[in-house]
Amino acid sequence: MARDMSDIDILKMELEQLKKEVSTPREPVSKTSKDIMEWCEAASGTDLLITGVPDDKNPYKPEKGGCMIT
Repeated sequence: MARDMSDIDILKMELEQLKKEVSTPREPVSKTSKDIMEWCEAASGTDLLITGVPDDKNPYKPEKGGCMIT
């Protein structure tokens, strides 16, 4: 697409994108990180990566016994 455009057209397109980005509402990292931490703590009770998968529902649970070498 950029090959078909002149340098001026490319600069105009970049300027439009920058105008969109500058008007995007921003929030401080301190606030958003706090919100993310609170959400993670609230969801941690149901998160399988934290609580683990119960043995009776784990399709990848190894079978008991192992293998015999003869």
